[in-house]
Amino acid sequence: MRADRVFAYGATAGLIADALLGDPRRGHPVAGFGRAAGRVESVLWRDDRGRGALHALVCAGGAAGAAALAARAVRDRPALAVALTAVTAWSVVGGTSLGREARAIGGALAAGDLEVARERLPHLCGRDPHSLDGPQIARAVVESVAENTSDAVVGALVWGAIGGVPGLVGFRAVNTLDAMVGHKSPRYRRYGWASARLDDLAGWPGARLTAALAVVGGGRPSEAVRAWKADAGRHPSPNAGPVEAAFAGALGVRLGGTLAYAGRVEHRPVLNGESGRDVRSLDIERAVRLSRRVGALALGVCVAGRLLAGHVIARRTGAGRTGAGRKRGRA
Repeated sequence: MRADRVFAYGATAGLIADALLGDPRRGHPVAGFGRAAGRVESVLWRDDRGRGALHALVCAGGAAGAAALAARAVRDRPALAVALTAVTAWSVVGGTSLGREARAIGGALAAGDLEVARERLPHLCGRDPHSLDGPQIARAVVESVAENTSDAVVGALVWGAIGGVPGLVGFRAVNTLDAMVGHKSPRYRRYGWASARLDDLAGWPGARLTAALAVVGGGRPSEAVRAWKADAGRHPSPNAGPVEAAFAGALGVRLGGTLAYAGRVEHRPVLNGESGRDVRSLDIERAVRLSRRVGALALGVCVAGRLLAGHVIARRTGAGRTGAGRKRGRA
């Protein structure tokens, strides 16, 4: 079976499994990778960019390399190749769990239980929840849903379409390393620099596809495009900017502004500030639904793109072999 069809069948099955089951409840491979990366950090850590680059290479490169060996071992056995792709896709995407966490917080806000909403917020993002009121928590949730749609779903599918199982694993490894060491704390400002830059590079195509699909699937295409063009470049993150701006326009809300992370305050530009309104708890459900539409559209785009590329490669390979055969025949 051609590699493009293996990806098409496997990725589709993996996303269906995620929709039905959510993340694996025990023995999650991403959690195992995180523990292994933590042990590597305990050996390599120095306040040095070079050590951080080695950490990224060992962890992300090791994970992608192991995935490549596994894919190679089953490449001549189509059923196992599809199963490996499906299990890997199920393990690395997290759209259903993302939606569940967001809805749990939205339900607490709708019930007026601010303390429960604050307790659950760290499950979704790294904001300091203690000083946040209801609308601020709702805004944090919508922003996290937007960004994680790119990181936890679309980006993985893009790299899976490009690189198969190693692409899926490598992208998730890079994204996990960024979450672990890529932030601007005193410990990781230098050590995490390479992981953060690698995540920016790996996340670039998925973020643009996520923003484009938010335009298509959000029901307010002109507003989403306007917010994307006007505000994405003002965001400090090159990848979160397009995604959050497009989601803000598609949902008709304002995102961005003052944020607090473990005592560190950031004043970010407001996204869709001219025509958007403040985020409400009901907007969390709208954001989750938009995220699900974007994920489904991304699966279609990535599968179609991989199949098209496989068809073109097969035709060129076939034409090359035919031409070589004719030359040998004339000789």
